[in-house]
Amino acid sequence: MTAHDLVVISLEAWDEVWRRNQHLVHRLLLTDPALRVLWVEPSVDPLHAARSGRRPRPGRALRPGPSLPGENGTRILLLEPTKLLPRKIDRGQDLRWARHIAQTARRIGFERPLLWVNDPRGADVLDATGWPAIYDITDDWLQADRTAAELARLHQHESLLLDRCAQIVVCSPALERTKQRAGRTTLIPNAVDPETYRRPAPRPHDLPVGANAVYVGTLHTDRIDVSLAIRTAERLAGRATLTLVGPNLLTPDDRTRLERAGVVLLGQKPVMDVPAYLQHADVLVVPHLVNAFTDSLDPIKVYEYAAVGRPVVSTNVAGFRDARDDRVTIADGEAFADAVALAVPGRWRFSDRADRPVPSWDDRARQMASVISAATGWT
Repeated sequence: MTAHDLVVISLEAWDEVWRRNQHLVHRLLLTDPALRVLWVEPSVDPLHAARSGRRPRPGRALRPGPSLPGENGTRILLLEPTKLLPRKIDRGQDLRWARHIAQTARRIGFERPLLWVNDPRGADVLDATGWPAIYDITDDWLQADRTAAELARLHQHESLLLDRCAQIVVCSPALERTKQRAGRTTLIPNAVDPETYRRPAPRPHDLPVGANAVYVGTLHTDRIDVSLAIRTAERLAGRATLTLVGPNLLTPDDRTRLERAGVVLLGQKPVMDVPAYLQHADVLVVPHLVNAFTDSLDPIKVYEYAAVGRPVVSTNVAGFRDARDDRVTIADGEAFADAVALAVPGRWRFSDRADRPVPSWDDRARQMASVISAATGWT
């Protein structure tokens, strides 16, 4: 059997918090017995960690992948490189990084793999190797708040990827409009595992007592409207707790402001634990910024929230504002906090309205397999 080798340049480490690409790669492994995967995680920056008051460590280099449901993990390897110096000092680091990935791929027997680029930095790997490639766009980083130098580098990387990748995948209609390349662009939105989210789970022990307005997702200033979250927590005082569940990438100052307002930050949770927090919420919330960057997104929480059937209050962001769902209330500013307060305590129990059809990751993986076949000829 001819091996199907895949090198994924990921925006995220493979950890207990699964994002889009973990779900897709897992299913591709289950359905393609010839598939082998090298998952390249973001580089570890020990110097930056030390400057930020965290304990520095080197990258974990090449190591076996995780044990996945239905798959023994022998066909996925993880590579976590180390970034030794800032780019402005070490101008050759990007080329060395790309060559290191190519050398690692050859060492494990990947002679001419398919390159799956999610982190635009993967353009350097494409340029160094000439491997066939797909560009999977999940965020429009050109619309994010970045320095001029970072935006210039992103623009250069994206231009190369859009020009040279055999196939381009986008997750949202907004990205489809702005990243379209004739005959090479496919819209594959996000999804959920409906059965997992609809299987009743016990109340999490760390969910605050009483009513809860729950947000599940990465806490990042590119997405979260910190001031709106604070106003919402203050509006709920004495009635409910605003509880944020997910990896915390906020600044120490923002975290302090939230906690002083009564917001509870529970941190990241393993993917299999997430449904319980959604099922036991009185209302699910999306206090996101509304801007060009968030307009490019197709939030996975659109599907996760829909799967559990709880009432939702969201700002006017893509995904939620387009949902034809009577469980979703769109509100901004002071109206957002009022709408959340009105929804507490929840008028619906879990499972009361958790029976509507939602897209599954199995469907999306079949679409991605077709894109991969078009780029490689794999059957």
